[in-house]
Amino acid sequence: MIDAAQLPKAELHIHIEGALEPEQIFEFAERNRIELPYADEDELRRAYRFENLQSFLNLYYAGMSVLRTERDFEDLALAYFKRAQQQNIKHAEMFFDPQAHVQRGIRFEAALDGLWSAMRRSEREFGLSTQLIMCFLRDLPEASASEMLDLALRFQDRIAGVGLDSAEAGNPPDKFQAVYDRARANGFRAVAHAGEEGPPEYVWQALDILKVSRIDHGVRALEDEKLVRRLVESRTPLTVCPLSNVRLHVVSSLEQHPLKRMLDAGLLVTVNSDDPAYFGGYVNENYVQTAEALKLSDADVVQLAKNSFEASFIDAPGKAALTALVDTVASGAA
Repeated sequence: MIDAAQLPKAELHIHIEGALEPEQIFEFAERNRIELPYADEDELRRAYRFENLQSFLNLYYAGMSVLRTERDFEDLALAYFKRAQQQNIKHAEMFFDPQAHVQRGIRFEAALDGLWSAMRRSEREFGLSTQLIMCFLRDLPEASASEMLDLALRFQDRIAGVGLDSAEAGNPPDKFQAVYDRARANGFRAVAHAGEEGPPEYVWQALDILKVSRIDHGVRALEDEKLVRRLVESRTPLTVCPLSNVRLHVVSSLEQHPLKRMLDAGLLVTVNSDDPAYFGGYVNENYVQTAEALKLSDADVVQLAKNSFEASFIDAPGKAALTALVDTVASGAA
């Protein structure tokens, strides 16, 4: 039996603010002289009982209030990258939410400079390649997203693409057509969260209106056979986050998760952690627990690892080399 934790892999759906562990929240709060409404880390962890996506977001945005300085963002990202290296992640494409910081008075450049410094250090110290995706908050007006894009245009050497996250229900992708058109015209890659709590129609909109090259989540795509055929034929990647889906009640349990059915349908699915500090596991925990719950075969697990590189923004030679590495490690572990 192949140990999924030992396989090389990429992570393509990680919100760096969602890797903010309780220990870091208290560390940064003390550093920045912020009083928290929790007595200690254990009390904070006990608050991680979510009814849906919005109930999680309420705590998520409260937690990130401790991020104030460039150093905070650098320390946060470095802690994730160190853990990623230990989990055999070779490449990470991480989301960040600048609107959530700018609206609290944090300079866009402070967040970006801290993350960028950590990304450069990660490549030197951990051998981990990284790319950054700036997300628009879909529950804010498109005008706010457009302001973020104006700022991002000054840093195109640091930001690989744009994404769409936050509260999905009632916030369809077509709300952001103009800003996505402008982002793509300026050379940014485009991805979007769709089909997590929102219906399959949101996936269609992300594909046809936002013209994304990758769907984040997308588990509800299975409700639409025509959409499944479209995704299979186009090899459009889906960045699935199993533990997140359970914690946010998108599915009732890991045993009921559609990942295996998605694989069997020929979809280009990947396994990711989403907001690992809040959802009970990083990438390896998602791989291992999902493989056990769904009784995935060795071939399934190897395919998921290969898919992670195929779905990435890495260039073709890099994808080929890393996919070959998966085969080498898998053959040695079999």
